[in-house]
Amino acid sequence: MAAPYVLHMLTPLKHVSPFDVNMAADAGMGPLFPYTGVTPEEVPGITQDAMFSRDPANAVRTGLFIGGRDAVVALDMMEAARKAMFPPFTISVMVDPSGAFTTAGAMVAVVERALRRSRPDGIKGVNVQVFGATGVVGGIAGVIAALAGARVTLVSHRGLSGVEPKAAEFRRRFGVELHCADAPDDAAKEALLADAEVVFGCGRAGLQILSARNLAAAGRLMAAADINAVPPPGIEGVGAKDDGAPLPGGRGVGVGALAIGAVKFRVQHALLMRLAVAEKAEYLDFRHAYDAARRIAG
Repeated sequence: MAAPYVLHMLTPLKHVSPFDVNMAADAGMGPLFPYTGVTPEEVPGITQDAMFSRDPANAVRTGLFIGGRDAVVALDMMEAARKAMFPPFTISVMVDPSGAFTTAGAMVAVVERALRRSRPDGIKGVNVQVFGATGVVGGIAGVIAALAGARVTLVSHRGLSGVEPKAAEFRRRFGVELHCADAPDDAAKEALLADAEVVFGCGRAGLQILSARNLAAAGRLMAAADINAVPPPGIEGVGAKDDGAPLPGGRGVGVGALAIGAVKFRVQHALLMRLAVAEKAEYLDFRHAYDAARRIAG
């Protein structure tokens, strides 16, 4: 009989995400063990306890899932885990804080699918503005879009201090150039949107960050995507089920939260299944989520 797949689920938060637990169970993993309030400094010890307690032949049947709400902290925890390992005791690690890596990968991939209907290069060379960029999904969506060749601006509504340190850290880690802007009011949003070709709405649930009037200022708009499924929409005029539907203003198409979520769900399942059937240790982050999302979105 094959050894069970043991997944250790780590988070710096008070609770492990029930969403992630259910996804792991549906991928055939189990038993599942939560570890809460975990700091990066504690990760090496947890990792080595997990890897040394199994026969090396079953190392590949052991994994760490790292959650939380901060992309940089989650990636630091992943790196701490990797540094704690050595053959033949190497186990897999997947990072997806607040589901942000799989959501961001799905968001960019679904927008690219919509753009390729009229633009073969997809998002490459496009001016992308990320509203709600202070959050974990917005920041990583910006990184993914930049790595795909877009010109990306991270937009804050409460000062550049909310996005400039993040942009500098992502530049250091991933070599991407992310511009930053502050748009605290309608006038600032509309001045900024004049150059936007793609808009990502990554604000918190139930908060409208762009009105129809704001969006009307985007004279070059090709697509607007919104991850908010809770009314009101984060971007007015983008329906939750929209998947490349024409926007009400007659310019560009909309991509809604449910269209993104349908791909995100399949991406997270695919990555967890990749761990479950792997023959060697896997280390999965937002780049793998984006690659999977592109295959799934088609």
